[in-house]
Amino acid sequence: RFLLCDCRYPYEYDGGHIKGALNLHMENEIEELLKKPIVPVDEAKRVIVIFHCEFSSERGPRMCRFLREKDREINGTDYPKLHYPELYVLKGGYKEFFPRFKLYCEPQGYRPMNHEDFKDDLRKFRLKSRTWAGERSKRDMYSRLKKL
Repeated sequence: RFLLCDCRYPYEYDGGHIKGALNLHMENEIEELLKKPIVPVDEAKRVIVIFHCEFSSERGPRMCRFLREKDREINGTDYPKLHYPELYVLKGGYKEFFPRFKLYCEPQGYRPMNHEDFKDDLRKFRLKSRTWAGERSKRDMYSRLKKL
């Protein structure tokens, strides 16, 4: 069994996504996976989790690392046990997947993060995202250090 986590913002997901993918773009949504872990029917098998975003270079890999860190925290006393030991990031993201496998996408479309019609949504989601806020704080810190 596998779980496909689409870490793009909802307006990107709504513009086209891989069939069966869950739109999980916030850390608290990823934490929900750990509150009620998916248990395979056969204990010899594992649940595979595949993350992606538009290019699979920022948001997808970040959420993959976040899930691994939280899974380690929860299972810390039972090392090396993990709820989700097999995590993958889809190479090239949705941007490369869509043109090659359109039949596996619904709706059959691709909406980029920087789409002109969704600038306000992009701003809103970036402000809401803890990870984006953390990056912004780093930028602010670096700019303050430069002034010293």
